[in-house]
Amino acid sequence: MHSEALASLSQEEFQDPFEAICVRTGRNLRRLRTRRGYSLDRLAKVSGVSRAMLGQIETGKSSPTLNVLAKIAAALEISCGSLIIEEDMPTTVLLTRAASKTLSSNDGKFETRALFPYDGDRTVEFYELRIAPHHTERADAHRKGTIENLVVAQGTVEVVVGKQPPHILGEGDALIFEADVPHLYRNMTGGPAVLYLVSTYREVIHI
Repeated sequence: MHSEALASLSQEEFQDPFEAICVRTGRNLRRLRTRRGYSLDRLAKVSGVSRAMLGQIETGKSSPTLNVLAKIAAALEISCGSLIIEEDMPTTVLLTRAASKTLSSNDGKFETRALFPYDGDRTVEFYELRIAPHHTERADAHRKGTIENLVVAQGTVEVVVGKQPPHILGEGDALIFEADVPHLYRNMTGGPAVLYLVSTYREVIHI
């Protein structure tokens, strides 16, 4: 291959899918942060995510969990999806599992896969969640008016919303709740739990 052709290839084409997602997330964060006019220090103060972590994300050295991603997105008043998608994506996209954008917690016990290949003003996001056996995943309060609608596809999951009594969901059970308070998901079984989550925002999220 000629050197000119090699130079035209993006950095992501030489990386494995996980590394490519980290690089793309960092690039999107830097672009959206500067568009907002925020320095790293300012974004750290507003989001509650440390400056060091933000710097690692922007340089592609760290992949944020969904909880961290949600904090950053709320601070920038954008959707979580805006931070992990490719720019200029076509309106019709095949989402293969191998090419999907998946984020994992540092311990690998909680995994989220984005099922929305879009870039633009949105009010809805769609995720697949996978929770390791007996693991508890805690989520901070989302922006005011956010509604979460989830259904359990596999396993038994306890969901606690704010100070409400726990809800126990089996396979096929669904729960709709206001997600502007802290909430958690706990896998109550010895096998992996799989959920599908739709987040709906009261106002259009501009990116």
